[in-house]
Formats: sequence, C-alpha cells, structure tokens
Amino acid sequence: MATPTSIAAYLVLFATAAVLFVFVNLTLGRLLRPKNPSVEKGEIYECGETVIGSSFVQFDIRFYVVALLFIVFDVEVAFFFPWAVVFGKATHLVSTADAAATAEGPAAEVWNAALVQQLNELGMSAGATAADVAAAAQTLTWGLFADILVFFAVLMVGFAYVWSRGDLNWVRTTVNAAPGYDQSATTPRAA
Repeated sequence: MATPTSIAAYLVLFATAAVLFVFVNLTLGRLLRPKNPSVEKGEIYECGETVIGSSFVQFDIRFYVVALLFIVFDVEVAFFFPWAVVFGKATHLVSTADAAATAEGPAAEVWNAALVQQLNELGMSAGATAADVAAAAQTLTWGLFADILVFFAVLMVGFAYVWSRGDLNWVRTTVNAAPGYDQSATTPRAA
C-alpha cells in the first residue's frame, strides 16, 4: 500500500525526470544543430508559395468560431459515453432483477446478493430482495433518463443560439454593413 510520503516522492521523481528530459533534449539540440543563418531562412514560408505582402493580415474570425464550436460540441457529446455506460448497467440490472424475482430457494439468495452488489456499484442501496433491487434500479433508470434529457436540452439551447446568430453559416450577408465597409472582401471570388 502506498503511503502519502511515497506518493509525494514518486511525484517529485516524475517531475524531476520530466524537467531533465526537456532540458537535456533542448541542450543537445542547441549544441548539435548547425548554425547557418541566412535571409532566406528568416523569410515567411507558406506552403511553397511566394509571399505577397505582410504576414500581419487580418484573419476572418469564422475559422476560429467554427473550430471552437466543434470543440465545444465534441466535448459535450463525449459526456454521453459515461452516462450510456451507467444507463446500460441500470437497465440491465432492471431486467436481471425482474428475472431473478421468480427464482426460489438457495438460487434466489445468490441472485439477490449479486443484484444488491451490482446496485451498490451504481451508487445506490436497496433491500435484499430482487423486487427491491428492481424498484431501485428502475428509479435510477428514470433519473438517468431525466438527467440526459436536461443535458441534451441545454446542449440544444446552445446549438439553437449559435444557429440563430448565424455562426454556423459560412458566408454571412452584409446587408446592414457599416458605412465604409468593404463588402468585396467578404464575397467569394470566382476561380
């Protein structure tokens, strides 16, 4: 069994090894790489194309908005997986407990003990009979279903808000553009 002191020692050892690894690799790279600076190496490189103008240009914010929206909704969808595991276990427990309720004698005691243990793993407790376990698991199943409905509703409200703002439209209209706004910069060019 690990003591708090040994855990702290492992953490310090791990952090020291990480810092040394980075420091050694950076030092070796500095000592071994060739040092041949030139004007051509200092130029901006963009996919083999010759550079036109300055590298300080304004990017359209739509690229970042779409990327951030993808990350937000992707992470939100990732929360469905742990929920699905617990929901699957709870629904399986309901069907197993219903089947175990018909068992009699020593087999019923074994079934009931196993069902109570499975319910405890899900964070709930109930009586020692299969009917009690089935009722508790059914309550857990409906609670989980309500939780995911609320979670999904909040996710859809966010999606509707983003959609209503037009953040999912790749090309926005500029009908109400401010005076002096260059509309030709936002219209697609023919190839």
